[in-house]
Amino acid sequence: MKRYLITSALPYASGVTHLGNVVGSTLPADIYARYCRLRGRDTLSICGSDEHGVAITIAAEKEGISPKEVIDRYHEANARALMGLDINFDLYDRTSNPIHAATAQEFFLVWKEKGLLVEREDDQFYDDESRIFLPDRYVEGICPNCGYDKARGDQCDNCGAYYDQLDLKSPRSLVSGKTPVVRKTKHWYFKLNEFQRWCERYIESHAGQWKDNVLQQSRSWLKQGLAERSATRDMTWGIPVPVDGAAGKVLYVWFEAVLGYISITKQWAINEGKPEDWRRWWCDAETEYTAFLGKDNIVFHTIIFPILLNTRSEEGYILPENVPANEFLNLEGKKFSKSRNWAIDVMQYLAAFPEAQHKDIVRYVLTMNMPETKDSDFTWRDYQARTNNELAAILGNYVNRVMQFVQKNFNGTVPALASGYEHGEHETVLLAALRDGHNAVGLNLDAYRFRDAATEAMNIARAANKYFNDKAPWKTIKSDPADCASTMNVCLQAIRTLSMAFAPFCPVASATMQSMLGLPVNVGAPKQGQIGVDLWSHSHEFQLAAGSPLAEPTILFTKVENDVVEREIEKLVGSVTPSGPVTPSVVEEPDDRIAIDDFSKVKLRTAVIIEAERVAKSEKLLKLQVDIGTERRQILAGIAKHYAPEDLIGKTIVVVANLKPAKLMGMESQGMVLAASNAEGKLTLVTPSDAGIGAGAEVR
Repeated sequence: MKRYLITSALPYASGVTHLGNVVGSTLPADIYARYCRLRGRDTLSICGSDEHGVAITIAAEKEGISPKEVIDRYHEANARALMGLDINFDLYDRTSNPIHAATAQEFFLVWKEKGLLVEREDDQFYDDESRIFLPDRYVEGICPNCGYDKARGDQCDNCGAYYDQLDLKSPRSLVSGKTPVVRKTKHWYFKLNEFQRWCERYIESHAGQWKDNVLQQSRSWLKQGLAERSATRDMTWGIPVPVDGAAGKVLYVWFEAVLGYISITKQWAINEGKPEDWRRWWCDAETEYTAFLGKDNIVFHTIIFPILLNTRSEEGYILPENVPANEFLNLEGKKFSKSRNWAIDVMQYLAAFPEAQHKDIVRYVLTMNMPETKDSDFTWRDYQARTNNELAAILGNYVNRVMQFVQKNFNGTVPALASGYEHGEHETVLLAALRDGHNAVGLNLDAYRFRDAATEAMNIARAANKYFNDKAPWKTIKSDPADCASTMNVCLQAIRTLSMAFAPFCPVASATMQSMLGLPVNVGAPKQGQIGVDLWSHSHEFQLAAGSPLAEPTILFTKVENDVVEREIEKLVGSVTPSGPVTPSVVEEPDDRIAIDDFSKVKLRTAVIIEAERVAKSEKLLKLQVDIGTERRQILAGIAKHYAPEDLIGKTIVVVANLKPAKLMGMESQGMVLAASNAEGKLTLVTPSDAGIGAGAEVR
């Protein structure tokens, strides 16, 4: 019997996962796994924490604690965060597990035995002051590909290029802040170049099946030509290199992290009491393997990992059948950035929205904005609109109307179809919508088109609402009770279909619907359902027995009010910081100077404040009306804790006059005021010393 192996990119245990991470890999993996289980497929979904590499050591150094303390904290935090969104894996484990070290070292020794590793001395950046070789993330400089001035030692976050750290221009150690020197060090290099032709054939064998962004990025990497790549690093934190003469060296996380999928499966098999059962999933052609990830991880899963698996092809190791990578999710029009506090981490979200319905809401909103083919945007206004206009007004409203009506008029039991009942025109239309819509949801999920799948599910709810309205049971309960009973029987059957169609996206609401209908709850979670029993394909059929008792109606979704949205927007605006990523032990400021051409793009003007007032429900914002010489502008400024509105009238200030308008608290801000603040948080507006200069003067 065919098996379905599902993996999600391993979150770094150096911080709490945020909504951008979730939509990239863990949420789509959970949606697909739930669907597979509801289809009765033999399904295994695994994930875990990536706990080695420089990201961990940097986080530890910033806090002055050990890497072990960092990974323990964030592994548990991320496990709770994902469970809090009902993202449930068969096992969420970690790469600090000894079974992972044993697995990675075993692979390394196989490569060595097969002559796939080259031992040699090579040049690497060395920090003379700190007396350490510098791993890639401890070096920063100018990207040799695009010129970005904060590129890391092995990869540019701006253009996505990969390169050798020695190719960086103007390199700088993030440990001491000094320019590093180049020294010789011994490492083991994996012969990726020997797999160039094999990998090209593997990639092209999936042309037309994989997403275009996955194919193009993979082809681009191969076009550059694969080269030998260091499989080891000079570090103390990580998996020790298992050969003589390798003291102080660990396996490079590039190579060992992806092997975590295998080691986590091994741990799952041990937990199940079948230690060798992992081979069924990784060494059997009957397994179909899908790897979910974000676009920054594509080449690791289409090139690196397949090559590593192919080195043991004689043992039957399978390859990824599909790699449906997502693009990036932005937040209110800007990139997620934990370092600048422009992010929503999952624990923050769960604390702000503790009600169970909000698990489903954010899952649904993220699904409807999933960056499947291009970058997309999460906004709180869209969150509100989709909650109020879709989940509450369409799905929730339909279920509540039907359940309340049956509770009131049929003693809370499933009404019977009328004697000799035959489908009329309205029933025929609805049944087609249930059947075709549900099939469309499944077809889209099998094709990894999650937005389209969720849209089709909501279309079923729209059709059910129309049927309820067209049949007008509030009228027929008096004029034709038998027809009314038949109508409500059909409406309840539609709720059953909806409970299955929405289960991958909104498991809380789906479980509630099934409970209200008196059905066993199955929303595709691990351990639910039975292998070989396809509940999904039959969920559009009428199976509720007349006379079956129904539970008390429960409201599925309540509306999100304006003040909630404004609260969350204000949190973002109030918490954002202008600084870039915090780096460890830097004693010199990075060279973040800009060219005169860059500065000339910013148009600064003096402005006179005409009106000033507080913004309702905001402690930080003032709404200013300013004269910039040629026109009047409205600007929202976060200065309410430092200035009283009445003290600002007539004051001459400096504003950015050519900034694109932005929406804050539902109001448009048409510029930005300049202010200075010190380390104690004292803020003062930038003003000309001669207020008589008036409005509209150019500041340069």
